[in-house]
Amino acid sequence: MKFQFKKIRIKNTKIVFIVLILLLIFCILSYSYLFYVSYSKDEFVNQSIKIAEGNELSVFKISKILLFSSGNAIDNSSNKSLQNLDICQYTDISIYIDNISSISDLTTQNTVKELWIDNINITTSNSDVGSPILNYKNPNSSGTFENLDQASNNRIDFNIINTNEQNETADYSQPTFYTDCSNPISLGYINKGIVKNYSIHDDVNSVVFNGKILEQTGVNLEDICYNLKFDIHIKNYDDDSFVYHANIDVNLNTDSKDILAGSLYETRNSTDGSEFIFFREVS
Repeated sequence: MKFQFKKIRIKNTKIVFIVLILLLIFCILSYSYLFYVSYSKDEFVNQSIKIAEGNELSVFKISKILLFSSGNAIDNSSNKSLQNLDICQYTDISIYIDNISSISDLTTQNTVKELWIDNINITTSNSDVGSPILNYKNPNSSGTFENLDQASNNRIDFNIINTNEQNETADYSQPTFYTDCSNPISLGYINKGIVKNYSIHDDVNSVVFNGKILEQTGVNLEDICYNLKFDIHIKNYDDDSFVYHANIDVNLNTDSKDILAGSLYETRNSTDGSEFIFFREVS
């Protein structure tokens, strides 16, 4: 017996063509997705390895941060009669950079060619109280009130001092830093207008322009505690770039003392060092 195979006749070739096209598209998309996932995974692993290798040696790190907090007032009265005061809270911040714990000698690797601060973000406990700003502060004015302005474009660029001759002619009213990291980064925080248009009455025997004025004017310390976030960027003479993500919480009312006594001084040292390290930026 012979079997006869009949040809299958496709009545609607258009449908078959569409199905084949859809299957082809599905295959292409599936392959592309699987390839992309695999490629992305490999890229992530390679980038992670590259970052880890770049940070095996911590060239720069924060050794300590000093915070001096107090209060003051800006007298807006025409004859300086203390009848129109804006009450302020300020903090002087000194950030010391260690560049010799990993490399003892000064080389192109651990000396600073460029330094700048950006991505400044300030969060206060009560955003309705005062107008906070952060900017460079002349280190010669540390521990005293200075009426600072907002950092232009939310960025602070430092002039780098490389020689003794440059040091003798440097203008320290402008952001200044030594190439060998021998001076701290000097910053000033001010929360202006915590109390506005405050008047010193005739029956007030004395007024002290420090943290005590916050108590005299009825400021709630819980309202003016704050958090500072900003990035410190360093470029060395090998043109390697490093960044430190600063995250500083300031509590003006601690268990042991508060700013109402006049001033509050705090030192923050690097303990384990992990949170104080500048990370090498990988391009």
